[in-house]
Amino acid sequence: MCGIIGYIGPRQALPLLVEGLRRVEYRGYDSAGVAVADRGRLAVHKRKGKVRELEDVLPRELPGTVGVAHTRWATHGAPSDLNAHPHTDASGRIGVVHNGIIENAAELKARLVADGVTFLSETDTEVLAHLIGLRPEASLVEAVRAALRQVKGAYGVAVVDAARPEAIVAARNGGPVVVGVGEGEMFVASDAAALMGHARSVAHLDDGEIAEVRADGFTVLTLDGGQTTKATLELSGDAQGFDKGDYSHFMRKEIGEQPEAVRRTLLGRLDRRFSTAHLGGVEMAAREMLDVRRVKILGCGSAYFAGVLGAHMIEQLARIPASAEPASEFRYRNPVIEPDTLYVAVSQSGETFDTLAAIQEVKRKGGRVLGVINSVGSTIARECGRGVYLHAGPEIAVVSTKTWTSTAVAFALLALQFGRVRDMSAGQGARLLAALDALPDQIAGIVAREAELGALAERLAQADHAYFLGRAAGYAVAQEGALKLKEISYLHAEAYAASELKHGPLALISAETPTVIVLPDDDLLPKNLSTIAEVRTRGGPVLAISHPGVVAEGVEASFAVPRSEPELDPILLNIPLQLLAYQVAQGLGRDIDQPRNLAKSVTVE
Repeated sequence: MCGIIGYIGPRQALPLLVEGLRRVEYRGYDSAGVAVADRGRLAVHKRKGKVRELEDVLPRELPGTVGVAHTRWATHGAPSDLNAHPHTDASGRIGVVHNGIIENAAELKARLVADGVTFLSETDTEVLAHLIGLRPEASLVEAVRAALRQVKGAYGVAVVDAARPEAIVAARNGGPVVVGVGEGEMFVASDAAALMGHARSVAHLDDGEIAEVRADGFTVLTLDGGQTTKATLELSGDAQGFDKGDYSHFMRKEIGEQPEAVRRTLLGRLDRRFSTAHLGGVEMAAREMLDVRRVKILGCGSAYFAGVLGAHMIEQLARIPASAEPASEFRYRNPVIEPDTLYVAVSQSGETFDTLAAIQEVKRKGGRVLGVINSVGSTIARECGRGVYLHAGPEIAVVSTKTWTSTAVAFALLALQFGRVRDMSAGQGARLLAALDALPDQIAGIVAREAELGALAERLAQADHAYFLGRAAGYAVAQEGALKLKEISYLHAEAYAASELKHGPLALISAETPTVIVLPDDDLLPKNLSTIAEVRTRGGPVLAISHPGVVAEGVEASFAVPRSEPELDPILLNIPLQLLAYQVAQGLGRDIDQPRNLAKSVTVE
């Protein structure tokens, strides 16, 4: 959930640590801090609030070429200066930054208090700092290993010792940690993207591994003391994605980047000769695809809702039974894993803990898995071993926009590839290829008409509650639209299948509660018009996202998107809902890029 940055090398650490903190701000946090080692002393500065508030209390100069920094998302103890990381041991030499949850922290803390240790914070992380500090005679890596052997739970940690500043020790068990390799300097981070422009390559730690990171290189060990070899991956891309440019918010910038993101998702994957898609990373021959009898898609939040749409596409185009389920629920219900089912993990970051645990459960029971991931080399991508990279580029805003759209496009490609192996004709495949080709320009056209959503946004901003309705694939769009609105505007928004309205939710309809309906011009249009009439009869105002030429009596305001093919229409119908949520949140003065209580990458249970 939080962000970790560490640096060791010839340069002054503080400016690089602060820059790194700004790079990981998008993950969501409530406090920030730095610890820099210099001449046997550990200087620690931390502050509740944003990185800019930390910068206000930092000295102009803080000498030292090794240090660690952190942005915290509270789990143990309320957001405060004292609970912010880094945490230190009793001597003040050891500095620890930590992502995750130490499940036996209360037990360990009671033991330490009984031995005379005084705690300054309410966090579980301070327990780890004191455990490491109990072994001043050992090397730092041995002290960290000894401490971690006593810990139960998930963690990603980075540790510095002012008395032994020649190394940073990092370790992982559930929380992502990467080691960055630069020119005569080294980095540690929770996210490889934060190291762009500084590190040439990165090594991803696996669970149960500890890295001793020196300015001239690194060594990776296991908790048991064995040494292991880690391959490094070239860190491609640049830091441009971390710059808002002329936009007020990253979210609005990323909405505008969707045409190019979709083009990258499609690049090299459209096979016009055979009217199909070619997803090389899927690594499934036609015979293996024919053996698949069911598809189960697993994800959390927006990834789950993209999976709901993906399941609909797979059923419609490939005629394979498909469904989506929240990974956070799937992993706890002792699922039956079928040998002829394909399990697909969806994650923007590739580090979502619940999704990772679900996939590990599938693999443990012999299931076959694919990943649909944006972050190259991430934990879920490596765990799955095969799948589809989105290539949507860095997404800095906490809420998903371009990665949701690219995920939907990736599922369309997957459905097309499976469909052409089965019963889909070449003509049907060509029809979908043409529609996929047209998507980027259609999305750009919708974004260019943002001002037309003003009336809808103004109406929603006046409400305390809103309902979103849709049928079939439109229900997935309604779910994602409601999630976007609640995430960044803090308005209570709920999505319902339109067919379920009369089975309970109709009791909530009132003149004060607007309903947003996803209203495509398809076979279900008469049914949706009847739903609108039901809402209007109870005095509920209706707003619609629809197609040109659709006339719905009683609709207060509407926005029309261009037609695509029916299977791809939901992708376009979702774009205005992103812009609508953005406008409402902007009008209400919300913190759009970093909404309260939320984090970009959820790496704890």
